Amino acid sequence: MAESPVPLLRAHARHAPWNARGLAAHAAALVDSAGVKPTNASARAMPSARAVRFYVANGLLDRPEGAGTAATYGYRHLLQLLAIKIRQREGQTLDAIKIEMKETTGDALERRVAASLAPALSISQDPVQKNGNPVAAWRRIGIADGIELHVRDDSPAAQDDTLVTLRDTMRRQLGV
Repeated sequence: MAESPVPLLRAHARHAPWNARGLAAHAAALVDSAGVKPTNASARAMPSARAVRFYVANGLLDRPEGAGTAATYGYRHLLQLLAIKIRQREGQTLDAIKIEMKETTGDALERRVAASLAPALSISQDPVQKNGNPVAAWRRIGIADGIELHVRDDSPAAQDDTLVTLRDTMRRQLGV
């Protein structure tokens, strides 16, 4: 049974606050691992610190806490940046995205982003059978194409936030 992607997305909030570069890198890793196919060149571009500042200046992202090199971004900024990149990959213009962002509440934004990133966030469980009887459930965490991490459900590492940390660490190490 697959879990809701919303709590798995929320687990990324503990990585906050970010600077502009960290926010861009975190969003890029999530969008890339979800496999959302870009429809044009601007959608293909991964977010950068410069793009983050551009989005803030143009009202697509909320203003960060602080200013200059001391500016920090939180979970809502992550959701907004993810929504921008997802919608760009779906073919929307920045003007249309800006209008959508103003009309979308935080909960709706979170649900939409989580649904779009479900392949990257989902952790599935498979029961292991011995003599036809289920012995333990295993969680399968997709790391990259052809790479999975398997964690038995009764393991201390089977907590959602621990699994997200393991997955993100492995992706960073692999450069995916």
